[in-house]
Amino acid sequence: MPAVRYMHLDVFAARPGGGNHLGVVLDALHWSGTAMQRFARWNNLVETTFLLAPTLPEASYRVRIFTPRQEIPFASHPSIGSAHALLESGLAQPRDGLLWQECNAGVLPMRVEGEGASRCLLLRPPPERIVASGLGAHPLLAAALGGIRAGLLPPALVEGGRKWWLTEVADEAALRAWNPDHAAIGALALATGSMGLCAFARQVSNVPALVVRAFPAGVGITEDPASGAANGLIAAYLAKAEPAGPFAHGYVVSQGREVGHDAELVVRIDGGGIWVGGRTNTVIRGTLEWDATEA
Repeated sequence: MPAVRYMHLDVFAARPGGGNHLGVVLDALHWSGTAMQRFARWNNLVETTFLLAPTLPEASYRVRIFTPRQEIPFASHPSIGSAHALLESGLAQPRDGLLWQECNAGVLPMRVEGEGASRCLLLRPPPERIVASGLGAHPLLAAALGGIRAGLLPPALVEGGRKWWLTEVADEAALRAWNPDHAAIGALALATGSMGLCAFARQVSNVPALVVRAFPAGVGITEDPASGAANGLIAAYLAKAEPAGPFAHGYVVSQGREVGHDAELVVRIDGGGIWVGGRTNTVIRGTLEWDATEA
């Protein structure tokens, strides 16, 4: 039973311990998908990733992403954390400031800015599309939005790597204090094959900033402390709705305080598209003794 390298990471953290957990298995070349799922179930983190050699010449590496219940094609915080683990372990180096991640959603570019503790990794998510918009877009939407006052933009179902319902809330205080109907959000997620509902509010500050809360009931999570893919969809929605607005070139995101975290995500919008990322902290680095043979 050979030992393999393993890292436990804190992704999108404004301060140590404020981000989203991620487990990364670095030496998974001979692990089957069944073995990966079995370990991810035991590990019981929101996601566990497995780093592999790429199968495409343009890719720097390949990653498979598992929740405790299933493999998923793409998620941002596992992608950012996996790239951090790769760089920390010396398994790859950026080319012209970019890593290229192969996953089940395709080959995606990852921008590498800085080094060490100040390093920021930003991912360009898959292309997005607005599936439906407006309060009447689905009969279960009004119940999922109960108790909250709407902001400037109408709610919308947006797809791009993941599928989320997005809604703008009138102000930060209302969003932070909101006690949503999680059963209603779960019913909406189930009926539409979506992750759930992600709500955002514009923050009053000197720089463009959003407060975000994400409720991924579609995968059995009550509230997510840091949601890279959802924030990528919010950025795309804002860019299309307000191409000359204050958020047109990017902003920062505060997320997770309502569940005891303090995540900070960075969104940049330029000629290369939308980039979402942030910093990652290594919490545990060691070896994993695990029998990856088929049971």
